[in-house]
Amino acid sequence: MGDIEDLDSSVPVGSKSDIGIRVRLRKKQLKEDREETIPSPIHDSDLPWKHTVYVKTWGCSHNSSDSEYMAGLLANSGYKITQNTDDADLWLLNSCTVKTPSENQFENMIRQGKERGKHVVVAGCVSQAAPNEPWLKDISIIGVKQIDQVVNVVDECFKGNVVRLLSRNRTMPALNIPKIRRNEFVEILAINTGCLNQCTYCKTKQSRGNLQSYPLEQLVEQARTAFERDGCKELWLTSEDLGAWGRDIGLVLPDLLKELVKVIPDGCYMRLGMTNPPYILDHLEEIAEILNHPRVYSFLHIPVQAGSDSVLLDMKREYTINHFCQIVDYLKQKVPNIYICTDFICAFPTETVEDFQESLELVKKYEFPSLFINQFYPRNGTPAARLKKHTTIEARRRTSEMTKLFHSYRRYKPDYIGREFDVLICEKATDGLHFVGHNKSYEHILVPSSENLMGKRVRVRITEVSKFYMKSIVVSKNECYE
Repeated sequence: MGDIEDLDSSVPVGSKSDIGIRVRLRKKQLKEDREETIPSPIHDSDLPWKHTVYVKTWGCSHNSSDSEYMAGLLANSGYKITQNTDDADLWLLNSCTVKTPSENQFENMIRQGKERGKHVVVAGCVSQAAPNEPWLKDISIIGVKQIDQVVNVVDECFKGNVVRLLSRNRTMPALNIPKIRRNEFVEILAINTGCLNQCTYCKTKQSRGNLQSYPLEQLVEQARTAFERDGCKELWLTSEDLGAWGRDIGLVLPDLLKELVKVIPDGCYMRLGMTNPPYILDHLEEIAEILNHPRVYSFLHIPVQAGSDSVLLDMKREYTINHFCQIVDYLKQKVPNIYICTDFICAFPTETVEDFQESLELVKKYEFPSLFINQFYPRNGTPAARLKKHTTIEARRRTSEMTKLFHSYRRYKPDYIGREFDVLICEKATDGLHFVGHNKSYEHILVPSSENLMGKRVRVRITEVSKFYMKSIVVSKNECYE
């Protein structure tokens, strides 16, 4: 745009025509200046609060914690979170690589999302470990250590861009970022990520990497905030291997547990997650002391995976059956009515019939109240995947036989009827008629849901027992149980 001196010289200066031209030119100049400095208008479809996101999670509590953080960050940025796939503009799928069925479900949901015209963003261990799978082509990926970048990735996805954040060398996300808890009364706290083992069947390390622990002070502060500010009643500690916490920063698990119990209010509980046998052998006395604390559930998940030393050696589990029994025997002796659950992998490639019988004998010996029975699935890229598998028929036979054994005994026996327990109620039963309460031993007790008892402690009397739960009636709701 030229200056006024560039006007046609045939127009007399000072005439009405000259003045009119000058006014029109000034208006045009101002309009062009505004267009150069003011960005293009934002359409409704570009605004976060015009979009709805569905979050689906497979796998462990660590994955659940990651999803809670990602949902919280999205909601904090204006996105709406829904549990309905039809209502969502975008599906955020958080995957697990432990078992083939869950990975197949993950792949199928990606395909369904595309077919239904949804934007799809993936996260979790499957996409972290194998981002170049054909069915992940042109899909945005959030790495396991980049969950705090979920808003940026989702923003770009709505713009039509594909973003992949996969570095495992990044510092872990902060613990105090926004989250939407799946259960408002439960804080799921991942205390570390990765592991120290090299189990031959497991692909998780390819996703989560080597052990990395959160600092003790940060974990304690997050727990304190969850109880005091957010009103949580339970603290669930989780990770790929709880017992390994701190070994990369010069500490051990009891150091953390002793500090965490100091911030648990009366009427609230802490639940320990999964720990592999090697990392608690040296600290059995301290672990027992923690499990006996009045604000800690007498519960521990210790996966054994096989009852045969030769199979454990082939799995590179770094302990023997004698080690496992030493742990269980000590804890059962020192922690009254402790609830110990474990895992078995049936039909590992090198497992013989005799090896499998040893696993069955271990179940008979301890009658574990919770037993996670898994058929062996070869995970691509793991040493065990290169071994010759058992036939599908034999693998199913073994899992079926162990399942039958598990159903042949029960923890909740008739002599429980009439006994009274203090229970903390933090969830609803799937039947819609009961709440679920847990006593000190983390036993599963159904309480009638005739009144609002969520988040409260009550005293109940057992009226009925079954394999997986006990039913009860409320005896009292004194103020001390609030």
